Amino acid sequence: MFADRRCLVVVPARGGSKGIALKNLREVGGRPLVARVGDLVGRLDWLDRAVVSTDHDDIARVAEAAGIVAPFRRPATLSGDRIGDIDVLAHALQEMERIDAVRYDVVIMLQPTSPLRRAEDVTATVGKLVEGGFDSVWTVSETDSKAHPLKQLVVDEAGLDYYDPAGAEIIARQQLRPVYHRNGVAYAFTRACLLEQRTIKGARNGALVLDGLQANIDTELDLLWADFILARTDTAGK
Repeated sequence: MFADRRCLVVVPARGGSKGIALKNLREVGGRPLVARVGDLVGRLDWLDRAVVSTDHDDIARVAEAAGIVAPFRRPATLSGDRIGDIDVLAHALQEMERIDAVRYDVVIMLQPTSPLRRAEDVTATVGKLVEGGFDSVWTVSETDSKAHPLKQLVVDEAGLDYYDPAGAEIIARQQLRPVYHRNGVAYAFTRACLLEQRTIKGARNGALVLDGLQANIDTELDLLWADFILARTDTAGK
């Protein structure tokens, strides 16, 4: 438990992926992505339960070998590439409450596609949720100014234009208000946020800004990037 809250980690890991086949079983640092989540949750001494939500037996097998339970399979209605996180999380929460015959207070989503997460960042995310009285807390990273919305362009038959007309007024990056993006390291929610509000953002939401490099796996290049960062980190620590 975390401050008397019963905590459930949900690892969403379906078998289908258009970008990388069986992405959740691909390796980073010599370990399948879903197994790396298991390695991490084993270091969260406050955690009550960790479950994988999957429709694929091989993913379930690898997850269980790494310490994540897989007592159910995700139904086909929740396995498409246009299914939102809220439906997957609510289903997993309700299934685990039925199986375990307990009520979970906090749900933490740990996607296998963010393999560089640290246990202390997950703990800090839950701490911010509980201590701040939030409905949800997401981890985010500051977006490089080159990718700022006011510097983006649209291109069509007529030529190019600013995505936002206000971009025409930007001369120096110092004029840009910092923006942030989801890095996928951790999401924490109250039970009520998922089951009553039916959202992952929540009416009262917070963000935990993380420094440092992250990888969010969507492409083969992302896998190479994650391996590069891990190798660089390992070398720096020697």
